[in-house]
Amino acid sequence: MRTAEIKRRFLAHFEANGHTVVPSAPLPAIDDPNLLFINAGMVQFVPYFLGQQAAPWKRAVSVQKCIRTPDIDEVGKTSRHGTFFQMNGNFSFGDYFKAEAIPMAWDLLTKSLDHGGYGLDPESLWATVYLDDDEAIDIWHRTVGLPMDRIVRRGKKDNYWSMGIPGPCGPCSEIFIDRGPSYGREGGPEVDEDRYMEIWNNVFMQYERGPGTDKENFPILGELPARNIDTGMGLERIASVLQGVDNLYEIDEVRPLIEKAEELTGKRYGASKSHVASESHPDDVRLRVIADHVRTGLMLIGDGVTPGNEGRGYVLRRILRRAIRSIRLLGFEGQAMPHLLPVARDCMAPSYPEVASDYDRIARYAYAEEDAFLSTLRQGTTILDLALTETKSAGGEKLAGSKAFQLHDTFGFPIDLTLEIAAEQGLSVDVEGFKALMLEQRTRAKADAAARKSGHADLSAFRSVLDEHGPTDWVAYSTLESDATILAMLKEGLPTRHAAPGEVVTVILDRTPFYAESGGQDSDAGRLVGADVEAEVLDVQRPVKKLVSHQVRVLHGELHVGQKVHAAVDAEWRLGARQAHSGTHVVHAALRQVLGPAALQSGSYNRPGYLRLDFSWRGALSPETRSEIEEVSNLAVRSDLLVTANVMPLAKAKDLGAIALFGETYDEDVRVVEIGGEWSRELCGGTHVERSAQIGPMAVTGESSVGAGSRRIEAVVGHEAFRYLARERDLVLRLAELFRVPSDQLGDRVAQMMAQFKDTEKELEKLRAQMVLANSGGLAAGAKDVRGVAYVGAEAPEGTGANDVRTLAQDVRGKIDPKRPAVVAVTARANGKASIVVAVNAAAKIAGLSAGDLVKGALSGKGGGNADLAQGGGVPAEEAGALLLAVEKLVAERA
Repeated sequence: MRTAEIKRRFLAHFEANGHTVVPSAPLPAIDDPNLLFINAGMVQFVPYFLGQQAAPWKRAVSVQKCIRTPDIDEVGKTSRHGTFFQMNGNFSFGDYFKAEAIPMAWDLLTKSLDHGGYGLDPESLWATVYLDDDEAIDIWHRTVGLPMDRIVRRGKKDNYWSMGIPGPCGPCSEIFIDRGPSYGREGGPEVDEDRYMEIWNNVFMQYERGPGTDKENFPILGELPARNIDTGMGLERIASVLQGVDNLYEIDEVRPLIEKAEELTGKRYGASKSHVASESHPDDVRLRVIADHVRTGLMLIGDGVTPGNEGRGYVLRRILRRAIRSIRLLGFEGQAMPHLLPVARDCMAPSYPEVASDYDRIARYAYAEEDAFLSTLRQGTTILDLALTETKSAGGEKLAGSKAFQLHDTFGFPIDLTLEIAAEQGLSVDVEGFKALMLEQRTRAKADAAARKSGHADLSAFRSVLDEHGPTDWVAYSTLESDATILAMLKEGLPTRHAAPGEVVTVILDRTPFYAESGGQDSDAGRLVGADVEAEVLDVQRPVKKLVSHQVRVLHGELHVGQKVHAAVDAEWRLGARQAHSGTHVVHAALRQVLGPAALQSGSYNRPGYLRLDFSWRGALSPETRSEIEEVSNLAVRSDLLVTANVMPLAKAKDLGAIALFGETYDEDVRVVEIGGEWSRELCGGTHVERSAQIGPMAVTGESSVGAGSRRIEAVVGHEAFRYLARERDLVLRLAELFRVPSDQLGDRVAQMMAQFKDTEKELEKLRAQMVLANSGGLAAGAKDVRGVAYVGAEAPEGTGANDVRTLAQDVRGKIDPKRPAVVAVTARANGKASIVVAVNAAAKIAGLSAGDLVKGALSGKGGGNADLAQGGGVPAEEAGALLLAVEKLVAERA
């Protein structure tokens, strides 16, 4: 049974049992500050479990896309760990509980294939329950008919579920399937979880937990507002059972990737000849890593995540690079993603058609990341080779752990590759030192994560206002002013009834014309004015759905709950915001017209007069392309296109081709903003102009990289564009006057002068070098005898370049009798700092002197180079003479 069919049967079974089918949320956990990604099927339903929001349905069923990364190093080594997976789940929000949930799960698992079930043998199934959950045991034994010897009590670590952070939790009952003696030892789940594989978890969500250190140590804060059901059945795990394969890597959505990797590398999967993943050959592990990570990368990019150095982007980057590294370890040296990613697309498209329709954008990011990593490998190899050469030159046999860590942390260079290359050159690596530095980094990361994972924000005060007074009457689309009543106020998160002049408080109104920050648009500015009171509106947000909050500063008078005020948006602010937001849509449409449909927006921000837009693209835009985008945008403005906003069902909006922002979740009804009809059609909740001409002129001010395969374009509109263009005009006029040429010849004149400057600079460099070297013979002749070593200590003229200082030191060294040990030290001052170069001849090296050691000794360990030539600096300029004396003293001590 194919995975897509398993998914269809699950949804159909619970829909027939009164559940509403809910689509999977995007992988990025946008609304949860504690999670980088959705990691369980219940994440999108947490506000309903906690009672923060009323659930739209009593029963729901979904197949949720999930990502779990804590066990990323275990991927491929076991049959249980996968980075991307799909979680089948059925949910009850205060409706049914254990007595209904357990039989419904059993029914689907054991029902015949002809009747829409999975047809599993009841004799192969086991159940586990929490230690004291006699009710669940009774249901399993008396209602379902499971023998007592296949019902196992387990502790909090195994049978008590939470998200790992403060939030909803409860005891659970898991269902395991016995896959037979070839998979491991007999005796049930407590004995062997490879043979007895968990396929379903029924969580009886009825409590709220507090902060804790692990899966077992956390306090129970109390009961939830209602008893709920949260179940999870891993789609990949049940697919491996129903398809008769050993593990999740061999199901129909993953195995073709292994086969393609086999074809590319010449390796053959199954080298270990064992059903148990933990006994796998290293090549099998790497093939599984490739398959898992390429599929994960496809799904993450498909949901709007792009490779980067922080947060979600870093996780994606690490996953893609692990896949690339794994296939190189198997012997494939070329670009792998163009071969592997299309296979992942074809595997996942039956369940997620969007990965096929959006493949060009997905591939652009993945291919760019592979190119960047291959460049990193080349650069890292060069740096490593230099470090190994220096280690051997210094007589060392082990590369420093700090150098291995630098390569790993700064350049993303894998430690196993460092070990491999070092071994090839006859050196080892200080692995313990490397591990210690890695541990320090992980400790810092865990501390940062612990500080961030504070559980779900306490929104109870806002929820209470919503429950008591209902949704905010939000009139931002229709007016800039309205009378209102203050329903509640908060100060530092706590309810308050009064606010004096100078205080900053959060105000909830019954009605508001203020736009709350969302969709990339900044919030409105304005005033609340009442009898003898005025407050400035600083920020506007939606802390919970359907409620608008205002952060205000009291200017004079006193605000209090129940007070009547007049809420007025700053009209100029709103106009500028509308121009910028409509301008963002225009620039997006222009990008797609000039570059093609693959240039899709991945993020945006706009405030009055300014906009920026991030989009998927590989490589910088040429000046000509930037000009064309600007021209297309201004042509749309000049055409005075009609701008409309209509609310419609999401399905209809998609049929019309409306563009949605990646990573966002949408309600069943959405707002579609059109500029010139189909010329620009996007899902958007922002405020906009009525016609495109109202945007005013538009000027592109910048274009830059924001990560591999991602670019950012910035622009100004309206009065800000006038000001920007006026400044540019004034600058051109001033320069034209200075150069005494017409404006249209300014570029050629500047280029001509720059060429002249470069020629003059080259001549000056030659003259400086000649002046510096002119005295090298005299310096060599005046060498001081320091315990049998000819020592020259000299200061070059101030401003002498680093190359000239090195050349002088080497030239002086070359003019001293080579049979005589010689050390030459030359300092130079520039920009308030002093530097030093030390050159040592062969005779001095035989005598035990090293240029690198002398520089480091003079600079307290700083500086770098080899035994022949070394340099360092960065000390105050007045210490130049002291550096020469320090080197002389070291020569006297070591000669």
